[in-house]
Amino acid sequence: MKHNRIPVALVATIAAASLSLTACSSSKSDSAAPAASEAPKMTQSAMNAKDRADLKQGGTLNWAIDQLSSQWSPIEADGNETSTTDVMKALMPTFWRSDAGGTQTPNKAYLLDAKAETKDGKQVVTWTLNPKAKWSDGTPITWQDIDANVKAQNGQNKDFKATSTTGFDQVDSVVKGADDYQAIMTFKTPYSEWQSMFNNAANAPLMPAKYVATPDVFNTAYVDKIPVTAGPFKLDKIDQTAKTVTVVADPNWWGDKATLDKIVFKAMDTNTMPQAFANGEVDFYNNGPDASGFKQIQATKDGEVREAGGPNYRHIMLNGKSPMLTDPKVRAAIFQAVDRSTIAKSDLNGLGWPAEPMNNHFLVPGQNGYKDNSGGLSKFDPEAAKKALDDAGWKMDGDVRKKDGKELALKFVIPAGVSVATNEGSMLTQMLQQIGVKLTIFTAPSNDFFDKYIYKYDFDMTAFSLIGTPFPAGSSTANYAQNGGANYSQVGSDALDKAMNDAVAASTTDAEFAAINQADAEAWKVSGLLPLYQRPAIFGVKKAVANLGAPGLADYVYENIGFTK
Repeated sequence: MKHNRIPVALVATIAAASLSLTACSSSKSDSAAPAASEAPKMTQSAMNAKDRADLKQGGTLNWAIDQLSSQWSPIEADGNETSTTDVMKALMPTFWRSDAGGTQTPNKAYLLDAKAETKDGKQVVTWTLNPKAKWSDGTPITWQDIDANVKAQNGQNKDFKATSTTGFDQVDSVVKGADDYQAIMTFKTPYSEWQSMFNNAANAPLMPAKYVATPDVFNTAYVDKIPVTAGPFKLDKIDQTAKTVTVVADPNWWGDKATLDKIVFKAMDTNTMPQAFANGEVDFYNNGPDASGFKQIQATKDGEVREAGGPNYRHIMLNGKSPMLTDPKVRAAIFQAVDRSTIAKSDLNGLGWPAEPMNNHFLVPGQNGYKDNSGGLSKFDPEAAKKALDDAGWKMDGDVRKKDGKELALKFVIPAGVSVATNEGSMLTQMLQQIGVKLTIFTAPSNDFFDKYIYKYDFDMTAFSLIGTPFPAGSSTANYAQNGGANYSQVGSDALDKAMNDAVAASTTDAEFAAINQADAEAWKVSGLLPLYQRPAIFGVKKAVANLGAPGLADYVYENIGFTK
């Protein structure tokens, strides 16, 4: 979740105003890293921040990503992945800059000014655009782009496969202001996190009007191609064979000139990234909670670990539409059978990071407003799980429970090359066996994991990480709302939707936290996502690379990324 204020909520890299998805690696290690006295603060960042004057002009940065995406629009539901947004944030407009604490300021390259006021009892936001801003096909960026993006994401036409409708569904109208470069947006109901709109920190860039104007172009225009851009970099090529995306500095960019000549995004299995980093094949990669990778970064002469806290977490997801999991009592029983402390200790061993289970779907431990609203479901209690399954009609028959002649057998889908998921699968198999549930591990090719399995709901259980934004109320809505474009558990409730909507429209921080915690209580009841632990943001970066690393709640300013002199 990425927002402008510090109540921070969790979201996946899945797309606009929501958490983004990432398959992250972790491996068990017996030798622990030096223990940290405490987890890095939410507002810290580790970016090797340098002034542009201190950087060399030119050079190529090699950046590892975990898959070569097929959908390159971050606001389309299948484009809500870290691998997608890492690339597209170099290429598309973001109206805002976020600092490490989540405070938003206008990005003057696109947005000269934005102000919110109340007129006739309604919230009105006036967006004043930079008239120099234009798309790579020469078309100016105008109020019509804002209008088209709102209409595509407001939820009124279900054929638009939007990642999230949060905020956009509260817009009553967008009209032309003083000229083509001003938009006046009137809301039906207040939207406290309006700065998350058209914001890279919320994984929600502005897209060209002509490519979001109809459901067909919205859903397909950026499939396996990136036709139009408007950033400091432009697309050079997508190489399906090499699994790379190359972007180059755009000479027509009107803002600060990009320091780098080129960025090459290289898709690879996460388990291979540490060695690729050590070999000099990549300059930057997201290590996640991978203890062996952590040590390899430390051992790489020209490399360093850059680490910070953030609103990111790892979770287990249950598919509520799977035949064995349609009963929420069965899903809740599985929650109680999972020893999250054991999983956290295993996943985080060797990182010096607190192995503390996370008991809230929206806020991480230590964050303002954080509390346990689980009603007991956060407690490891296999005996209670057994009783709940008995009561639901699933009776032990040998080693496995059966009902109506069918075994309680589940498929746990994980991506290849992610050791943490493999370890979790082994532990979960044993844990669920204790309550009479048979778990089978299915390993999907890493490039197919999201596109062919998660997005197509072809799993009973799975595990991956959600990467948050600075916007606590709205950022997770797409993951939990009944009509949320990123709700891959396919469960929800009217009460949960209402609580999330109340949080988005809250007029005070206290009211927002109260609504967020009510939403969390409802999320436990529907039992679709089981939070495991706050995921440390750990990156391997070559020492000479500046303005890149663990951002906290900040967004990367791609034109300022470069190599020190």
